[in-house]
Amino acid sequence: MSELTDEIKKLIIDALALEDIGVEDIDTEAPLFGDGLGLDSIDALELGVALRKRFNLSLEAADPKIKEYFYSVASLAAFVEARI
Repeated sequence: MSELTDEIKKLIIDALALEDIGVEDIDTEAPLFGDGLGLDSIDALELGVALRKRFNLSLEAADPKIKEYFYSVASLAAFVEARI
């Protein structure tokens, strides 16, 4: 799973143009939004598009668990791993 979490971290950095952040700077378990990495709703949309393209995923905004999937890199990795 470490390769997948690193790939997701890199995807976050690239998709959101986080130029001053490296893979090692993103805590796998920390929240992506709010007090964690500090992402916002626009970032969530851009990240969702990037995940769809990279992993050929179907993401639905109406999914009641979408916030859980996007909570952290770890939760995103679990979501991706369950669907690929």
